[in-house]
Amino acid sequence: MIDLHCHMLPGIDDGAPDLDTALEMARIAVADGIRMTACTPHIYPGLFDNTGAHIMRGVQTFRTRLREAGIPLEITYGADIQTVPELVQGLRSGQMPTLHGTRYFLFEPPHHTVPISFLRLLFELLAAGYRPVITHPERLTWLDDEHYEWFVDAARGGAWIQLTAGAVTGRFGPDPKYWSERFLGDGLVHILATDAHDLEYRPPLLAEGRAAAEPYVGAEEAELLVTGRPRAVIEDREPTEIPPPPALDPDENRRNAAKPKRGWLARLWS
Repeated sequence: MIDLHCHMLPGIDDGAPDLDTALEMARIAVADGIRMTACTPHIYPGLFDNTGAHIMRGVQTFRTRLREAGIPLEITYGADIQTVPELVQGLRSGQMPTLHGTRYFLFEPPHHTVPISFLRLLFELLAAGYRPVITHPERLTWLDDEHYEWFVDAARGGAWIQLTAGAVTGRFGPDPKYWSERFLGDGLVHILATDAHDLEYRPPLLAEGRAAAEPYVGAEEAELLVTGRPRAVIEDREPTEIPPPPALDPDENRRNAAKPKRGWLARLWS
């Protein structure tokens, strides 16, 4: 399995506070079947002012420490990037790193505040050639039936949806579990990731999420959530080359074309 969202890099944000914790998180990940982890610390201007260069230096140092400790976990870089107006510029300059230097990057909506011009910003990022991977929408406190449709439109427009493995299992409580099941049942999820921060409350466990997702999407799709699509991201493959989630499958869409729906791009300009 490949974990594309993990706060394992020590002492850089609210994740692993020190090297010992980071190394133990890596051991847990390996024991769980994770072979590669993207270290994706927060970039949140004014709170976590990390940069691409700073993150990459940290990954290089941590890679050496993993090798010295004999932990067979491959790591790469990225960032959990808050939705800010200067996102396109930050990605182009490298101040805000994509996942493994690809077109894909983690796009984190604010947890407690409804973002302004959410779909418009996604459109600008897609038009600039990037592929936003929207992180943990199931855990947003402002998610409701109305705002759920934002994420449906975003996924149909080309953004990717990433759920937290622990949310699917109920580790984050009943509301995130409900929304996780709804996203999965509606066939909109591209990736599961751990979003791990520590050893006890938010550990780097991915297999449990795959198992919890399987009743909703089937074994083949559950494996795509944790292995197939994450690997395609690392390889920077074209989205059209990758099997889409069920609701975004063109063949399935043609079968369900009896109910025409207004596209999200049209809604932007209305």
